[in-house]
Amino acid sequence: MRIINFGSLNLDYTYTVDHIVEPGETLDTAERKIFCGGKGLNQSIALARAGLEVHHAGMIGEDGEMLVDLCRKENIHTHYIWKVPGPSGHTIIQVDESGQNCILLYGGANRKFTKNYIDEVLADFSEEDIVLVQNEINLVDYVIEAASRKKMRIILNPSPYNEQLKFCDLGKVNLFLVNEIEGAQMTGKEELGEILDTLSELYPKAGIVMTLGGDGCVYQDASRRFFQDSFHVPVTDTTGAGDTFTGYFIAGLVSGMDVRECLIVASRAAAIAVTRPGAAASIPTKQEVREIDLDFERPQKHETEE
Repeated sequence: MRIINFGSLNLDYTYTVDHIVEPGETLDTAERKIFCGGKGLNQSIALARAGLEVHHAGMIGEDGEMLVDLCRKENIHTHYIWKVPGPSGHTIIQVDESGQNCILLYGGANRKFTKNYIDEVLADFSEEDIVLVQNEINLVDYVIEAASRKKMRIILNPSPYNEQLKFCDLGKVNLFLVNEIEGAQMTGKEELGEILDTLSELYPKAGIVMTLGGDGCVYQDASRRFFQDSFHVPVTDTTGAGDTFTGYFIAGLVSGMDVRECLIVASRAAAIAVTRPGAAASIPTKQEVREIDLDFERPQKHETEE
C-alpha cells in the first residue's frame, strides 16, 4: 500500500506579533522567519516522520527548490513534484504571544494542476493505494473523481473550506479529517452533536475525524463515535498542528492500529507540534511521539457505540 498526497507546497512568511493586527492598524513585528509549509507538505512530512512511504504530487514555482530539497531530506518521493513558471504558493502568517495565528494564503503554483497531470500521476497507482488531498490546490473535484474511478481509498482534508468543494462529489470520500469550524461550514450547524449527526447523514459510508483544539478530537463512522481529550501543554505556535494530527492519524490506520489508539497517537504528535515554532519544522519524529508519555500526562477518553 502506497500513499500519494496531492497537496500544496508553500513558503511560509511568519511574523511574531503582540496581537493579531486589527483592520486599519499598522503593527510592528518582532521578527520574520521563512519556513517551508503548505498543508500538503506538512502532512507528507508528518506521514514520513510517522514511518510511512509517501509520494507527493504538487507544483512549485521558480522559487520553490527549497521545498523539493526538504521533501528529499524527509525521504518523501518527489518524482511527481513539477516546476511551473511563476511563484510558488506562499502564506503570510501572524503568530501572537499566546501562540494563536492568522494566515493569508496565496495559491501560486498550487493552483496550476491540470487534469492531464493528475491522470499521469494516478496511472502509477492502483486500488491498493491511498489518495490524500487537501483544498489548497485546484481541481480537487477531479482528483476525487479520478481516484474513485481507480477504486482507491480517498482521504480528504477540506481545508480551507470554500466554494470549490461544492463541485466535489464528497460521497466518494472514505475518510474526512476536519476541524470544528470546517465541520460547521460543511453542515450549516453550530453545535458539535448536530455537526456530527449531520455529517453522518450526509456521508454515511465515510469515517469522520474532527479535531476540537484544546477540547480534543472525535472519530465517528456508521456504527460508533469515540471522543479523545487533548494533552495540555504550553502553546508556542499552533501552525501545522492539525496537519501533524492528520499525518499521524493516517499513519496509525495504515499500520493497522485501532482507531482509539490512532486518536491518542495523533494527539500526542499534535501536542508536541504546538510547543514549537513553524509548521513543517514543528512536526515531531515517531520516536518523539513514542516517548511523549514521559513528559505529558496521558489524557482520558470516553466513547459511545451506536
